Amino acid sequence: MTETSNRRQLSLDLGHHDRMVKGFRHRNWEITGLEPGNSGPWVLTLVLSMTERAAYRFNLESQTPRLFVRAGHSDLPPKPDAVTASQDVAANWMDGEHRVLATPMPLALQAWVEAYLAAHGEAPAEGRKKKRKGAGRARENSA
Repeated sequence: MTETSNRRQLSLDLGHHDRMVKGFRHRNWEITGLEPGNSGPWVLTLVLSMTERAAYRFNLESQTPRLFVRAGHSDLPPKPDAVTASQDVAANWMDGEHRVLATPMPLALQAWVEAYLAAHGEAPAEGRKKKRKGAGRARENSA
């Protein structure tokens, strides 16, 4: 695997703690271990995508860069099946009522994402595009 490859295998472990909320037990799931390789109880592949470069940059520039793990439907016990470094992708998962667990991104992965961005370039700025005058409008017929 080259230094700028877009795939990394990650092993993770999950844990939980219970708390009482208004007399009901609520179970909070969290990522308790994350390391490179395929030795953990859950192994996922982090795949970097050219279309998510702006989201990776935003994440890296945050105070605490994070990884996001999709862990099944929010009503069921967690079953991690995907991981991303994009908050946009994670938000889409949550919109689909999936459980998303976040964990701080290890420094080694931050450096790897930074190298990916350096090798493939930053995402182009999404500025507002001006339309030519009258484009997309019905033209009036003057008689």
